[in-house]
Amino acid sequence: MKTNLVVWGTNAQNEKVLILMELLADDNKVVIKTIPENLVSDELEKKLMDEWRIGSHVDLPDGVTTFENELSVSETILPEGLKTDRTEIIQRAQTQWHFIVLSGKLNKLYQSELAELQENINKLQNYSQDSWDELKNFWQKVQEQVRDKNLFSEHANALRESTNNLFSKLKDLKTSLEEEVQKASSEILEQFKASIKEVEQKINEGNRLQSVFDELKQIQSTFRDLKFVKEHRTEAWEQLDNAFKALKEKKYGNNAPTNSEGSPLLRTQRRYDGLIEAINKMVASIDRDKSELAFHTNKATNTDRQLEALVSQAKLAMIQERITSKEEKLSEMLKTKHELESRIADLKQKESIKEEQEKFEAAKKAVQEKIATEIKQATDSRLETPVDENSEIKESESNPIENAIETAVAVSVIEEKDSE
Repeated sequence: MKTNLVVWGTNAQNEKVLILMELLADDNKVVIKTIPENLVSDELEKKLMDEWRIGSHVDLPDGVTTFENELSVSETILPEGLKTDRTEIIQRAQTQWHFIVLSGKLNKLYQSELAELQENINKLQNYSQDSWDELKNFWQKVQEQVRDKNLFSEHANALRESTNNLFSKLKDLKTSLEEEVQKASSEILEQFKASIKEVEQKINEGNRLQSVFDELKQIQSTFRDLKFVKEHRTEAWEQLDNAFKALKEKKYGNNAPTNSEGSPLLRTQRRYDGLIEAINKMVASIDRDKSELAFHTNKATNTDRQLEALVSQAKLAMIQERITSKEEKLSEMLKTKHELESRIADLKQKESIKEEQEKFEAAKKAVQEKIATEIKQATDSRLETPVDENSEIKESESNPIENAIETAVAVSVIEEKDSE
């Protein structure tokens, strides 16, 4: 849009004059100059129309009269006594110039906000997700104004270049942070693997396996609090799971109680862990929305930012609706969290009972196998020993078969009592 206008008109003395109008957008004013007809040559008129009107400098003759008025949309900006037949051109220019002034103010507002963001980001020594989110929200606002054509291309390009530079700085900080996190995670993983290796050595030795089991449980309880990157967490979990499997195999052999990766407890625990992670993300998302809501509320109530307030007011209801929706989801997630915690407690209790039952079954099976062995040995012994028809078996003599039968009866009685 052009900020200079050239039209013919008349002054208060009804003399024909060439009227030059120039917008001072920063001051919201219009400078008006009139040149008497006798001082306007064809060459000067051509230069003013072709060059000055698009912003180039043109020397003016002596005898120019200068006025200065506030820019107005509803009232004429021409000084009293100055008239022109091209009123529609002047009215159109006033409307366009008013938009130019407002767009310039909006650009200044964004430049000021960007300068504040730049100052904060330049002070950062480490990557900040909050700064990234603030810069992202800022650029989204600028993009909305660009799409609505409320910002001129030169303003948008300048804002885009500065914003991209800040994004690049944050990306560099994020890369450094990720490298540090990766390094720290590697160190924690090595320490974790060393702890598991010590446990595995104790498992191979086969001594005090209950104590080793308690040690593994302690390692498992601290596992979730360790700051791993994703791939390291997976590797550490596999190491821990393999150690549990090795311990159970060492303790129970082929009769080891099963607690596979698909067990109800483990599936529920993993679901719970995933839910906790989702809850943390939802809380962070709500906090960001509330921060944005506070930002736009401030914009809407700040009289120095009336243009930005129009945009902010339109967003307040949308952001509040988004927060309400997320809080409802969070409430459901917390409800599910409590349900899972109760379920995990129940499953742990059932698994403990099941493990004790499996231990009992293994012990009972061992007794039964021992009885069968004793019966077989006694039978074989009786067959191999010659029978003397005149000999008598004294009641005090030990009978292996009778001993085995008595043991079997005792086991049967125990089973009946357990079943009551």
